[in-house]
Amino acid sequence: MSVMSDRLLEGTSKPAGAPALLVLEDGTTFRGTACAAAGEVFGEICFNTSMEGYLEVVTDPSYAGQIVAMTYPQIGNYGVNPDDCQSGAPALRGLVVRDMCAAPSNWRSTMSLPDYLRERGVVAIEGVDTRALVRHVRERGAMRAVLSTEDADEASLLAKVRTSGSIVGANLAAGVSCKAPYRFKPADLPESQAFALVPPAQARFSVVAYDCGAKRSILQNLVRAGCDLTVVPWDTPAEDVLARRPDGVFLSNGPGDPEAVEGTYTQVEKLLGHVPVFGICLGHQMIGKAAGAQVEKLKFGHRGGNHPVMNLLAGRVEITAQNHGFGIVFPSLGPLMPEFSGGKTAHPADGDLRFWARAGIAPVVRNDRFGRIRLTHVNLNDGTAEGIAFLDIPAFSVQYHPEAAPGPTDAHYLFTAFMRLMGGRGDYLDIDIARDRLAGWTFGARQAAAPGAACRVPATEGGAHA
Repeated sequence: MSVMSDRLLEGTSKPAGAPALLVLEDGTTFRGTACAAAGEVFGEICFNTSMEGYLEVVTDPSYAGQIVAMTYPQIGNYGVNPDDCQSGAPALRGLVVRDMCAAPSNWRSTMSLPDYLRERGVVAIEGVDTRALVRHVRERGAMRAVLSTEDADEASLLAKVRTSGSIVGANLAAGVSCKAPYRFKPADLPESQAFALVPPAQARFSVVAYDCGAKRSILQNLVRAGCDLTVVPWDTPAEDVLARRPDGVFLSNGPGDPEAVEGTYTQVEKLLGHVPVFGICLGHQMIGKAAGAQVEKLKFGHRGGNHPVMNLLAGRVEITAQNHGFGIVFPSLGPLMPEFSGGKTAHPADGDLRFWARAGIAPVVRNDRFGRIRLTHVNLNDGTAEGIAFLDIPAFSVQYHPEAAPGPTDAHYLFTAFMRLMGGRGDYLDIDIARDRLAGWTFGARQAAAPGAACRVPATEGGAHA
């Protein structure tokens, strides 16, 4: 072969990786090759169905304690841009892919994903039949797993994983929260994303955000919507938060078992009714726990950017981004109020909340602690609760991720809703979802504008947001 062909082959071929082994606690084994750092890690196996946004997944603090399998077959093809990271360092235990791209191609890329993972000590395996792995987890449920590049003995790894810890009962939020309060300002928005997003709205409301593992994109959205934002640790006393005299309190996403994050939900109970509150993901569960709701562990969780949710108020389906393995049990919040629930006096016997989506009803329960609570959103895949709104105090929450990093923008309106809630509007959730989902983005040149000018979609009442 010629020197040129040798160079081409070298530049387009991946070197053979060292053997790697993934073993689940039920004895199921998947062999592959290492494609990042060497090591041996333990965690709960889960899967994400997103077709893009792998860097956001890898750096999402909500994956603390987990080994994540990506269902899309090739991961890493557009490389890594650090501005898209959702935290300072990956929190997940390990990564499983079908094929890892070592030679990315994208104008924003600064390095390859395997190099990024290797530098940060993340163990990863490729060459795995991820379709078989995902089908197994869907059928058998979430379980502990071990990923190793150091031990090739299946029996040895199985014995290790069966003595490893579970995320159930573990407070993982404490390990990914900030250590002290800090301001998150417009200057903290990444410049490399300015080509696609309009400048942030002028700050209108002072907001304190509880960091239980907050993604940066969520904080960025709050700032873009017009929040003067202060971020505080997960267990900050409610008295300290109220002493700041905020216009609103935000409860972030985060990892693990909500039952173990008592340091947050006991403070939320003291905040509800005194200040407008908005929670997402773990924050949604914290609001539910504060109101006395039971929490259940889902069989294999919701993780990805394509989960359909029925908005019971708008009668529209939102395609949402999600990442959670637990959920609140809506009937545990209280008995139905038939006068607000289409005359119904009993919750669905099978617990499937899609009953309300089919009926076109947003039911209301009577809660012992905070009065009336309405079910606003339902997951159309499994009928679990995806959103609630308090009718007698200013508070609402959703189980999914409206910041869409990665994911669709259908749920943008929730940031606008929070701004309206802090502004005192009772109809804060009455928003044209289709219009609001476009707010804050720039698009191609408009013919009627000057050459090269960007077409900007007008911001809604909440201001521009990503």
